[in-house]
Amino acid sequence: MKRPRPRGLVALVAAAVLLPLLPLSGAASPGDTPAANFEGDTVPTRSDEGGLFHNGQSATVDEFPAIVAGVRHGGRRPRGQSCTGSVVAPRKILIAAHCADARGEKGFVYGLDDLNAGGGFRTKVVRFEKHPKYVDFDQGYDVAVVTVADDIPVRGGRYAQFATSADSELAAPGEEGLGFGYGKKDFGDDQRDVTLDKATLPIVDGDSVCRGVGAGFKSATMICAGYADGRTTILPGDSGGPLIVDGKIVGVASWSRSDFRWYSVYGRLTNDMGDWVKQEVGTPQSDFTLGASPSSLKVTAGGSASTTVTSVAGAGGPESVTLSASGLPSGAKAVFQPTSNQTGSNAKLTVETAATTPGGTYDVTVTGTGAGGRTATTTLSLTVENGTPPGGDVSVKADPGSASVQQGFLARFSVTASGGTGSLTLSASGNPAGTRVRFEPRTIAQGGSSDVFLSTGFQAPPGTYPITVEATSADGRSGTTTFTLTVTRWGAQGMAVS
Repeated sequence: MKRPRPRGLVALVAAAVLLPLLPLSGAASPGDTPAANFEGDTVPTRSDEGGLFHNGQSATVDEFPAIVAGVRHGGRRPRGQSCTGSVVAPRKILIAAHCADARGEKGFVYGLDDLNAGGGFRTKVVRFEKHPKYVDFDQGYDVAVVTVADDIPVRGGRYAQFATSADSELAAPGEEGLGFGYGKKDFGDDQRDVTLDKATLPIVDGDSVCRGVGAGFKSATMICAGYADGRTTILPGDSGGPLIVDGKIVGVASWSRSDFRWYSVYGRLTNDMGDWVKQEVGTPQSDFTLGASPSSLKVTAGGSASTTVTSVAGAGGPESVTLSASGLPSGAKAVFQPTSNQTGSNAKLTVETAATTPGGTYDVTVTGTGAGGRTATTTLSLTVENGTPPGGDVSVKADPGSASVQQGFLARFSVTASGGTGSLTLSASGNPAGTRVRFEPRTIAQGGSSDVFLSTGFQAPPGTYPITVEATSADGRSGTTTFTLTVTRWGAQGMAVS
């Protein structure tokens, strides 16, 4: 993701057979020039090339586990890289509609930070469903849902969440989105670089500034993000890549002016387009089931008790399932023997408690994660007797305890908390001006954890800030921990984003 080309309009399929250009003459008006085919065109390069997302950074799949690379036979980029998508269900990928139009058999590669490293999980396209109102990328509705031949093993089952019409405020001007893509790093693709990169792009008022190019910007179906001079922008190969706000994909990379000295335009999902995607994706259902026998346990604080976790294979036959538990009280842990087994077989679950585990009855959720991230659950009732009275000081911990980011980028850490009675609500103070704090989730169970995101604005003052994170229990007790955030000036080299 980066910048320039001869002036006009270009969709972002890498090295595409189908990269229409709309050459401009002076200040063009929407629709005043016809599209031209990009095949065979020579793209001018510049001497000041940077990485994908100029002034952005390298990224890893672990940072956004749903990211996937689109490839096609005959593609000119390394490994045939052609588009970027997001896995939204075991066999469903969210992408731009125009990615379907490039010639060559299409597929996807998952799990690689660098496609040139080889390997990865590969699967073929079974069906490419474009939005029914899609005609061409510059006409709007540039979104599609791809069905692939195999379940994609998304790490931790962390499929991408995407926006719908219920999330209209997520893509409002003034928000900042985080983009990912495997696309070109220079305009002529001289580097042949197919690593994953990321950058933060501010969302702007497209009706005011994204004008005079191609058939015209359409705010009803498009999002305008980035900068007028293209200092940070998308390039061919990034088509379909996500623009993420508050953990949800609000848009898919669609097009830019053909010289890339302009804004990045994304297909909008915070409307009926996202509703259509939701309908196409459906709700992934597990086809295996879990149970627990007995389904309730009673234990004295400091002791342990066991149950048997049973599983029944679905229509697809036996598969490997990994077991985990949540909802345990503080000081308690779940031990599975084995932690992974085949559906149709049993596992022993032992709940071990500490002498300080609070007394009470708890609903413990046992989760089995199968192929492609499909899950099934069962609930176990756990009663702890003779435990310490509910209450006590609230303990809060941050991991890691500090991070450094450039202005306009994102820091992420996790917080765990326990103590008091009932659930704990998290809050933060001390963050610098122009920095937004978001908890996922804001309320946690005893001993639970939350991911904390610190989004710094480009106007956030450089400096080091001790941010106080507080956890308050349902009975009013509270505790704090400190996370140290260092903000460096935008454009500084060598600064890592957490």
